[in-house]
Amino acid sequence: MIIKSSIIQVTSENLSEHPGAICFINPKNEHFGHKVAWLKDQFENGLRIKLLYIDGEKSPKGFIEYVPGEFAWRPVKAEGYMFIHCIWTHDKKYQSQGLGKQLISEVEADASGMKGVAVLVSIGSFMADSRIFLKNGYRIAETTERDQLLVKQFVEGPLPVLNKSGIDLTRYKGLTFIYSRQCPWVARFIEEVKPVLEKKNLVPEIIEIRTPAEAQKAPSVYGTFNLIYNGKIFADRYISVTRFLNIIDKTKI
Repeated sequence: MIIKSSIIQVTSENLSEHPGAICFINPKNEHFGHKVAWLKDQFENGLRIKLLYIDGEKSPKGFIEYVPGEFAWRPVKAEGYMFIHCIWTHDKKYQSQGLGKQLISEVEADASGMKGVAVLVSIGSFMADSRIFLKNGYRIAETTERDQLLVKQFVEGPLPVLNKSGIDLTRYKGLTFIYSRQCPWVARFIEEVKPVLEKKNLVPEIIEIRTPAEAQKAPSVYGTFNLIYNGKIFADRYISVTRFLNIIDKTKI
């Protein structure tokens, strides 16, 4: 099957025409606007979102978000590299059709003249795993227990690294949420969980990460969300309210 597709770069000017840039959140939802505001700020730092459309389909079937490494919203040191925050393709009937490769090629073209492209992938996450990148010329720069920092270098030089220095979880007492609006589902969760917190008589410290510099010092590899209780991380990426209830029941928070 031959697929005809096109890729659109989302900007402040055309954002209203492409609600798919906000990752499956209904434009009428009050939390949709959180990501819109975040994007408009970050476009000034060179952040880019591109959507892949298939001819005959109304909604995008591919998405990629990336930014120059010095402005990455992950705890990495990747200055001089283009850094991918997120990539997805949608709809089983379009799997294995090269959509992911098309999106990655867009990043690499925009990174011309830079050191290369870097991305953080994970096992058991909503984020893409390493396969799509490894088969497109990326290699492992650094790993944790379930995360991999991958890179495709255009010129020889220092590799990007995870920024793990100076993280002291013991400073977080009681229940703490650390989050950013880079992921609209995280921002949505922070609002949706508040009635649950009130019902359970829980008063957490809620800290919003507001700048890339703060995100690069986040206490977990995925800087967008951290659920910490008395110095221990119980979730380091987006969770649902149901998942949160399971965590507090299991841990007796």
